[in-house]
Amino acid sequence: MNSIGLSPLALFLQAGVVGKGVMTLLLLVSVWSWALILQIWLSGRRLSAAVTAARGDEEAVLVAGILEAGARAQAVRVATETHADRRLRIGESMARAARALLLEAEGGLPSLAAISSTAPFVGLFGTVWGIMSSFAAIADAHDTSLAVVAPGIAEALAATAIGLAAAIPASVGYNRLSAAFSRVSADLDCLVQERADRLAAAGGPAAVKEAA
Repeated sequence: MNSIGLSPLALFLQAGVVGKGVMTLLLLVSVWSWALILQIWLSGRRLSAAVTAARGDEEAVLVAGILEAGARAQAVRVATETHADRRLRIGESMARAARALLLEAEGGLPSLAAISSTAPFVGLFGTVWGIMSSFAAIADAHDTSLAVVAPGIAEALAATAIGLAAAIPASVGYNRLSAAFSRVSADLDCLVQERADRLAAAGGPAAVKEAA
């Protein structure tokens, strides 16, 4: 066992072609998952700050499209429309814009879910391949000593460890970010309802004209 290094680089260099391919793939996936986590977290923070600012009647460029959708809906006048109908129509227009913005901000969440569910199986493939290599080494050497099987077993366990190292942050990040975006979605819905009430009241029954 002294000839087998336990550092990640040593385990990678001692692995076979398939083992190296699996480890490289998992390393790239791990880097991608961390990039997605950072990107989604920043998007959520910006969106949350913008919603808070808009609910306080401050300027918020990020949610300007939602407010513009409400203003456009308010500008449409229907003579037979009640206040409740007008409020519902304005709210639906803003809600559509809000859903589009929310989907754009959390766009990387499905990729995180895919990484968290598939990375362990990719690592498991490397594990199985490493064990198969150990059995092949036993057959070639006609020897079951630890020195013969150790390289393959080390490769198998390294693939398992790297697979888990890629999957665990992706899984935790997905769950935490999903919860954060649920809160942002609730705040965004409150913003839509508040602005819909305000815009519908600002229209006023007396200002309603039949739409052309």
